[in-house]
Amino acid sequence: MSKKIALVTGGIGGIGTAICKQLCRDGYTVVANHIAAEADKAAAWLTEMRAAGNDVHVAEGDVSSFDSCAAMVAKVKAEVGSVDILVNNAGITKDGMFKKMPLDNWMAVININLNSVFNVSKQVIDDMLEKGWGRVINISSINGQKGQFGQTNYSAAKAGMHGFTKALAQETAAKGITVNTISPGYIGTNMVMAIKEEVRNQIVAGIPVGRLGKPEEIAKLVSYLASDDAAFITGANIAINGGQHMC
Repeated sequence: MSKKIALVTGGIGGIGTAICKQLCRDGYTVVANHIAAEADKAAAWLTEMRAAGNDVHVAEGDVSSFDSCAAMVAKVKAEVGSVDILVNNAGITKDGMFKKMPLDNWMAVININLNSVFNVSKQVIDDMLEKGWGRVINISSINGQKGQFGQTNYSAAKAGMHGFTKALAQETAAKGITVNTISPGYIGTNMVMAIKEEVRNQIVAGIPVGRLGKPEEIAKLVSYLASDDAAFITGANIAINGGQHMC
């Protein structure tokens, strides 16, 4: 039986890399998406990952563009195979008070964080339906659940991801496809660790377990949702935030 293929958008970032490594350990062939501006970084990432024995590939594509996603997934299908597991992980922030937020900052975050979920999922869902098996896992955020001062764009996009999840889950459940959301809190990626220590300490003080999350903890949850063991979970939003927000 051939190995299942997983596509991870934003796959060469901090959380994306942890997800890719875990899915490789689980025995999947993994394709990590990146944008054109990250071509050199992606090439170095691929070399390092393969040197460690991981069955990985990279795929360039702009997730905010439907046409770019169509071309990317067509190339993946031709060179690697059809996608069985999709992890919609790509995302950006462009924070600012709503009163001063320019349209460009609103649209960039909506396009990359939310419209991307449609753009990529649309390319893979028909093959999943044909196979009678598939996994779509959307990486949202604690701030999509509770909102966040200065993040109307980000919070709206991340909340929208779960609305997408719940609707698509209902449409595909009878066909062996599960669609779920993961909502991480503050995770100790390079980006978070670059925050000033005093600010980071304030963040940690608001987390009941008393620490930042680990990218590997997000990856383990993705691993479970991608497995056959999670076949009865669909339309769910699983919070993984150390108790910072409970609902």
